[in-house]
Amino acid sequence: MENDQIQVLAERVDSAAKTVTPIEMLTATTPFDFADAYKIQRASMARRFERGEKKVGMKMGLTSIAKMEQMGVHDPIYGHLSDEMKRESGATIFMSEHCHPRVEPEIAFIMKHDLRGPTTAAECVSAIESVVGALEVIDSRYENFKFTLPDVVADNASSTRFFLGDKVIPISDIDVSNLGMVLKINGEVKETGSSAAIFEHPLKSLAKLANMLAEVGEIIHAGDIVLAGGATKAVHLADGDFAEVEIEELGSVSLFVKE
Repeated sequence: MENDQIQVLAERVDSAAKTVTPIEMLTATTPFDFADAYKIQRASMARRFERGEKKVGMKMGLTSIAKMEQMGVHDPIYGHLSDEMKRESGATIFMSEHCHPRVEPEIAFIMKHDLRGPTTAAECVSAIESVVGALEVIDSRYENFKFTLPDVVADNASSTRFFLGDKVIPISDIDVSNLGMVLKINGEVKETGSSAAIFEHPLKSLAKLANMLAEVGEIIHAGDIVLAGGATKAVHLADGDFAEVEIEELGSVSLFVKE
């Protein structure tokens, strides 16, 4: 795909996110593969950074092995995180700023050192400073929630907001392999799961991200926040909702929803 075409598609998906205006999936008129999808994603995020947003990290998506097999893909996907997406636990999101918001429980790594691929789950531990519980709000910008996986990648893996908990634990003091999670909406349990569902181990997800970035000459930077991936299905959000996840050893993370 030519750069001019990449820029046109990047502007289209960026405008959809900025104006909260759903669009037809990009591949409906311009088919493209994953390599071009990531080029569109980077070009779209470059527009946000030019407007003053700051990159603060990365996120992983489609980290469920079962889901990947169902979708016929072999790798998870990733997106970029900016400071404008970041929120503290207990903050509010507004439906007017979203098209189809859904929430999923995650854990986040705070990086102490740069992490370069190729690497392994065991090797990447030394690059991590700490672990914190998180909620991610994902929001596809496509009409009728209809898209292909390359469309999702181009749309920055549906990134929109992420909330970090107050309890920060050094990586040396916690085993992240099988942390239980309970996601509630208005006090009602909607999903239960474990960090083991995140690419079979959250550290494997982190290593996979580093290795995928290495393929395009990029790294995970010291200070970055990395969302390892959803531990359960994503749950729809509506006006008036209070969403909260309780994560073993990491405490709770919550958010409010208003119109």
